[in-house]
Amino acid sequence: MKIKVLFLCVHNSARSQIAEELLRKKVKDNFEISSAGFEPGVVNPYVVKVLQEEGIDISLKSTRNVFDLYNQGNFYNYIITVCDESNSQRCPIFPGFNKTIHWSFEDPSSFKGSEEEILIKTRMIKNQINNKLDEWIKEILQD
Repeated sequence: MKIKVLFLCVHNSARSQIAEELLRKKVKDNFEISSAGFEPGVVNPYVVKVLQEEGIDISLKSTRNVFDLYNQGNFYNYIITVCDESNSQRCPIFPGFNKTIHWSFEDPSSFKGSEEEILIKTRMIKNQINNKLDEWIKEILQD
């Protein structure tokens, strides 16, 4: 049976998209992975570029509303929120029986500077999420 994972952040525009796609790339068919947000926005163009560097194309992807997933009756084994500490109180809670985990990552939509500076900071977040996913995969596969 596949492990169902939902990544949540406020807008589903950056961190949750990165986490969803990197986990999908790592685990292939063993997991069913989704992402959503409380206030869905537009996929962050810097995230699109950074994921393209990983061979992942989300250029045509749109954001999803967590309430749509809830209303569809979806169930997840793990709900992982990826909001930063300053927005953690706004990070959505998905009701139901599941294990909720919170990982705090800075929001790429808040990054300022030149395009290259923003890309560098977005890559740093991608790398932090990637490392956290590696730790988490090892942890749950041991259980």
